Amino acid sequence: MNVLFIGDIVGNVGRTAVKKVLPALKSKYNPHIIIANGENAAAGRGITAAIVKELLEAGVHGITMGNHTWDNKDIFEWIDDQPRIVRPANFAPEAPGQGATVIKANGKELAIINLQGRTFLPPIDCPFRYADELIEHYQQETKNILVDFHAEATSEKIAMGWHLDGKASIVLGTHTHVQTNDDRILPNGTAYITDVGMVGPMDGVLGMEKGPVLHKFLTQLPVRFVVDEGNWHLHGISVEIDDATGKAKKIQKIRLTETEWLLM
Repeated sequence: MNVLFIGDIVGNVGRTAVKKVLPALKSKYNPHIIIANGENAAAGRGITAAIVKELLEAGVHGITMGNHTWDNKDIFEWIDDQPRIVRPANFAPEAPGQGATVIKANGKELAIINLQGRTFLPPIDCPFRYADELIEHYQQETKNILVDFHAEATSEKIAMGWHLDGKASIVLGTHTHVQTNDDRILPNGTAYITDVGMVGPMDGVLGMEKGPVLHKFLTQLPVRFVVDEGNWHLHGISVEIDDATGKAKKIQKIRLTETEWLLM
């Protein structure tokens, strides 16, 4: 079973890149199931029902979220009716939506679990305990489990990887928008990377126009961050999972710039 995960999609630039490149990624990596993080897909803040539809129609099978889940308030009106989107499971129990689900496509199935970290982020329930509970539950249904840990601190993400080694097929980090170079198969068969990276403008700061960001750093004054409209880059990973065991066999980083795409 092959799984393709696309890093945090930022704004219209990121969505455009996904739609342009996804056919080529499907041809090269032959994924059975495609998952993407969409928490920045709407102008860098949250997601809308229209964008969910756009990404699903482009070929994405499931969407994970993060700390910007609620930035577009209309999400409260439709998230409970969208079975293929998950928000962090360790949000308050009263929060709408779901923190995990099983995606079925091309004769395969994959449980996806979304969790949010606590270091340098707002107070939230323990992601490690939620991970244990959810994995125990979904192991009754499938051996193939992906955990998107949306967290700030590298140490917290690495700790989650070790905590879930042998329990989940894939543990990957999102949120920081910078792809790390530590992709590996952990000793007990879990594919791991600290951060998958992002899809969107490459010449700003984490997808935002660099001018306002620099102004804020230099002056400490409030500014409005706006998604940059420059050339894009696309980050992701491809993972091969053993159907018999649910263990990962191979993990590959994906890095592609718009310039490279145009030369293909």
